[in-house]
Amino acid sequence: MWVNVSMKLQDFRREYLQGGLRRHQLNNDPILQFKAWLHQAIEAQICDPTAMTLATVDEQRRPSQRIVLLKQVDHQGFVFFTNKQSHKARMMLENDRVGLHFPWYPLERQVSIGGRVESLPLDDVKNYFASRPKDSQLSAWASHQSEIISSREHLIKQYTKMQEKYANSDIPLPDFWGGYRVVPDVVEFWQGGARRLHDRFLYTLTPEGEWRIDRLSP
Repeated sequence: MWVNVSMKLQDFRREYLQGGLRRHQLNNDPILQFKAWLHQAIEAQICDPTAMTLATVDEQRRPSQRIVLLKQVDHQGFVFFTNKQSHKARMMLENDRVGLHFPWYPLERQVSIGGRVESLPLDDVKNYFASRPKDSQLSAWASHQSEIISSREHLIKQYTKMQEKYANSDIPLPDFWGGYRVVPDVVEFWQGGARRLHDRFLYTLTPEGEWRIDRLSP
């Protein structure tokens, strides 16, 4: 039965009641704070806790977003891997300013990150690629990411071709596949609050290399 969902969208709302966030609860280091929240998201068995939105902007200032998976985080930054010929990779080549967003809805939390993206060293990419399941390695070869294809059957045919080619050998790293690190200079932690009085804290990297923490109005 057809339902006019647009007439009901204004009624979709809920209260955020899982608890607030106070300054004394925060680590002075945003990376350590992020790791603590990520650990809690994993412990809560949230679906895809490492999934993050990657936002990029092209040379014509048109934004674009997609989901990628966080594969490493430390004081150097946030790491992910992708096809270097993809739409997002081409945009990052044009503009190295990017944004990341983690939507941990069940915990009523969000983390937003802004910074510059840089390419990972080849050895790091090789090591990670070698750790991937064989099916994932094959799909990296089979898919020319973001290119127009005629059908899903074409994609399956390419995958089968790679499967046969490397049936009895190790799968090498494609020269078009790479890794990226987002080096942050702003990190915001958002915790839902009752009556829409959410708690937001923004970490900003100062010219001296220190992190300043400010509370933001919701």
